[in-house]
Amino acid sequence: MAIRHFLSLADLAPDEILALVERARELKAARAKGRLTPLLKGKTMAMVFEQSSTRTRTSFEIGMAQLGGTAMFMSPGDSQITRGEPLKDTARVLSSMVDVIVMRTTAHERVQTMAQYASVPVINALCDTYHPCQILADLQTFIEHRGDIAGKNIAWVGDGNNVCHSWMNAARFLNFTLHIATPKGYEPDAVLVKACGKAVKLSNDPLQATKNTDCVVTDTWASMGQEEEKREREQAFAGFCVDEAMMTNAHKQALFMHCLPAYRGSEVTESVLEGPQSVVWDEAENRLHAQKALLELLVA
Repeated sequence: MAIRHFLSLADLAPDEILALVERARELKAARAKGRLTPLLKGKTMAMVFEQSSTRTRTSFEIGMAQLGGTAMFMSPGDSQITRGEPLKDTARVLSSMVDVIVMRTTAHERVQTMAQYASVPVINALCDTYHPCQILADLQTFIEHRGDIAGKNIAWVGDGNNVCHSWMNAARFLNFTLHIATPKGYEPDAVLVKACGKAVKLSNDPLQATKNTDCVVTDTWASMGQEEEKREREQAFAGFCVDEAMMTNAHKQALFMHCLPAYRGSEVTESVLEGPQSVVWDEAENRLHAQKALLELLVA
């Protein structure tokens, strides 16, 4: 069987995305009842992380353990990559010993190179362009709380970043509309916008984007590697903090999502993050279950 990688949501067919989310819900229910099935017993996962992580590292390591497999974590100082070993060499060596490689990196081209030379599945655990594992958990969370996402209206408020790009892919593949509001100059990738067609609507007005939507999603204004731009971004994003007015502007039953970590008072107020419409803690937990379903799909 051909090796399958997961570098972006485009690597799954729409029916596979929905089936994976449903499988994640089954695995979540099984864990709640104390039932863990060693579907990946004897399998090993190498985690090559070039950026720090809380949720991604924890959910992959615990997920692999719950599936009966073994996870090996490699920080930048734990490999020869930082000493100049080409990624293609690392890919070939690791994949001769492990069953799956999970990579968290900077440029999307790096995870593409890993996949090109690996002889086992490679999973993109975050890069500058996409965060596909996050969107699986986000979709699971929405479906758990509101049912089918097809035909719904989702608002993205903030930076047109990697998580935004993954939401855009979800919109075009799963037939919902993503209303994006960013400050001028912080719009998402223009090529992806064009590919998404009518599934994505752009504006620079958060109230326009959130009006009558079923879910409001945001993220930190300064992602990893952008810390030096923090003050400049805080000025540019003035008026883009998701507050109670924005949530009132959405549907009465609208959800609030954030992939975390959240900076209260910047991209979201404390009252919204901790409020009744917020599902961020379910969203965080669902990283575990969605990634277990993904590992089962690619490795079992």
